[in-house]
Amino acid sequence: MTSTHSPDAGSDAGASAASEAGLPRHVAIIMDGNNRWAKARGLSGVRGHHAGVEAVRATIRRAAERGVEVLTLFAFSSENWKRPRAEVSALMELFLLALKREVNKLHANGIRLTVIGDRSGFSEAIQAHIARAEAKTRDNTRLHLVIAANYGGHWDLARAARRLGERVAAGELAPEAIDEAALGGELSLAGVAPVDLCIRTSGEQRISNFVLWELAYAELHFTQRLWPDFDADAFDAALEDFRRRKRRFGMTDDQIDEAQGA
Repeated sequence: MTSTHSPDAGSDAGASAASEAGLPRHVAIIMDGNNRWAKARGLSGVRGHHAGVEAVRATIRRAAERGVEVLTLFAFSSENWKRPRAEVSALMELFLLALKREVNKLHANGIRLTVIGDRSGFSEAIQAHIARAEAKTRDNTRLHLVIAANYGGHWDLARAARRLGERVAAGELAPEAIDEAALGGELSLAGVAPVDLCIRTSGEQRISNFVLWELAYAELHFTQRLWPDFDADAFDAALEDFRRRKRRFGMTDDQIDEAQGA
């Protein structure tokens, strides 16, 4: 699994123009509602997923325009394998097609692509195209696009714990040296700015085992729009909702106001 480690990516010094303008540096989205969108139109679920790809394109474009630093999209969870076999097969074909067709566009627009999740569950063809896409776009800096595929927050945490245990067993790490920083450093999004805003579409109000560690202090935005109907205006509305929030991080309102010079 290729790591997203990037030195200083999560430091205050690395704050982007977006954060300085009161906007989130890192936006994560649970893209939900493709099947319901299709069903409401008498279409197959696969058609809904194809429509969802257009929403992905629009969201990536708008995130880059607004100066968001990292955009993480939940494309396929480790639990989604339970879906009907035909739907899973169609999703894998769509994933491979997107990797073939979209990477050059991402690269031309200065967008870096990273895929997080257990890629061993994918075909060799998909794994090869993921590796090529990551290598091609690695040095791009306009926007870091992270696709979570065959990903689960529990899997990510368990893998990080296992890696730390292996280092302890090998004598490379003392047990007492394991702290939050050590655990966080073994996660898929290590080195990436924490999630500031998590958006979920389709009216559902849960985080569904998505980047659990990184959502610790994220603001949550829920919208009734089904994912294929999520567009630039909906993305802007979520950003404006975020801008109105007062993020305390355990402090009081007075402390926050004082820090902001109010």
